[in-house]
Amino acid sequence: QVHLVESGGGLVQPGGSLRLSCAASGRPFISYAMGWFRQAPGKEREFVAAISWNGVLTLYANSVKGRFTISRDNAKNTAYLQMNSPEPEDTAVYFCAARRGWSPFSEYDYWGQGTQVTVSS
Repeated sequence: QVHLVESGGGLVQPGGSLRLSCAASGRPFISYAMGWFRQAPGKEREFVAAISWNGVLTLYANSVKGRFTISRDNAKNTAYLQMNSPEPEDTAVYFCAARRGWSPFSEYDYWGQGTQVTVSS
């Protein structure tokens, strides 16, 4: 079992920056690739970014490419999503997730509870 807890959400102005964190506990963090997803009101959950267990491989949704950066610190059992130049369309609940193996669009094994991000002036 892996327990994931997101933090760092809140209100951010368009063009600002925000960093989300995902702290993991339970089974060894390095065993899992990590992903970030988001769900806006009335919309389906969508993929945002993913990172392999060693950080070598990353993948981004086209909508966030060049603005968001996913990273991880295996010594701290934590994954991050750096959000630069957010736009109102980025407003959503953001979830982190973990899965064994590199397959970013396949089903994830564990999910966090989510953190709200609101982009507004």
